[in-house]
Amino acid sequence: MSARAVVWRCLAGFMSVLWLAGWPGAVLANEVWPVRAVKLVVPYAAGGLADQLGRLLAVELNLLSGQPVVIENRPGVGGTVASEQVARAVPDGYTLVISGIGSHVIAPVLTPNVKYDPVRDFTHLAILGGSPTMLVVGPSVPVQHFRDFKKFAQSQSAGLSWGSPGPGTHGHLIGEYFAQLQGLSMVHVGYKGASQAIGDVWGGHIPAAFVTSSSATGNIADGQLRGLAVSSERRLPSMPKVPTFAELGLPRLTAHTWFGLAGPAGMPEPVVQAIQRAVREVLRKKSVQAQMETAGIEVMDVSPARTREFVESEQARWVPVVQGLNKNATR
Repeated sequence: MSARAVVWRCLAGFMSVLWLAGWPGAVLANEVWPVRAVKLVVPYAAGGLADQLGRLLAVELNLLSGQPVVIENRPGVGGTVASEQVARAVPDGYTLVISGIGSHVIAPVLTPNVKYDPVRDFTHLAILGGSPTMLVVGPSVPVQHFRDFKKFAQSQSAGLSWGSPGPGTHGHLIGEYFAQLQGLSMVHVGYKGASQAIGDVWGGHIPAAFVTSSSATGNIADGQLRGLAVSSERRLPSMPKVPTFAELGLPRLTAHTWFGLAGPAGMPEPVVQAIQRAVREVLRKKSVQAQMETAGIEVMDVSPARTREFVESEQARWVPVVQGLNKNATR
């Protein structure tokens, strides 16, 4: 065997050891992502908007690459449990998280001792889409229109109980901000996902909830919930009878929840670009756009280059609001 062949065989063996040891960046410069299974962590329970987006993305990336994308639902503390897990993972592109306004803007302000920085500790890869938040009530609640809701809330001597997909979620923020703007005494009940909150509203355990419109669409169509107001800029084509908060005199509640895709900080640039190309291809598929529209999810036109800027701009908008709510809660 020639000296050159010996050198190359030794080098190949060394690189194999590094790969098996999971050494980040060892061979990523020479591989095309993905060459093995990808774990996609969803910070909320199955059935909600983040879960729907995650599963849709997983299926499409699998079809595109031939590699499995395994969903791991890990709800808890407004998405911070899952986000911290991914922030500490090896930055090789094989552990990703569905990021969002809850886990990367709101919860880090509301939750003590969050052990990650929402911008610096992540590689923000893409903004996938989002949905406005809707105020819904159960069928047994004697409220047909938004104008009746305030009177009903004021009639609850112990304060009106209301649900959200969890502490630190967009529904939590909008609900708290709504109560503040309306001067209402309201008691927040945090769940581990929109489906659980909706189930308790429908079952009569709590009278109201602030959840994504996409999570509530089917229940409203079936008569299990009534939608009173939505945080979108315009009325939703799927629910034209539900007014916007802006129409009702609350323009500061105009906002969308949003979800993105992120990995740990320090991911190699070739891997980042490969993931971003794959996600762009998925989001451009008409079949994917149709599924998202049916689910009430709007594709958000944020370029990969602006993904981190978008997260920073959302922090600039909402962190002061969250801090204000937090101060009022601790008085």
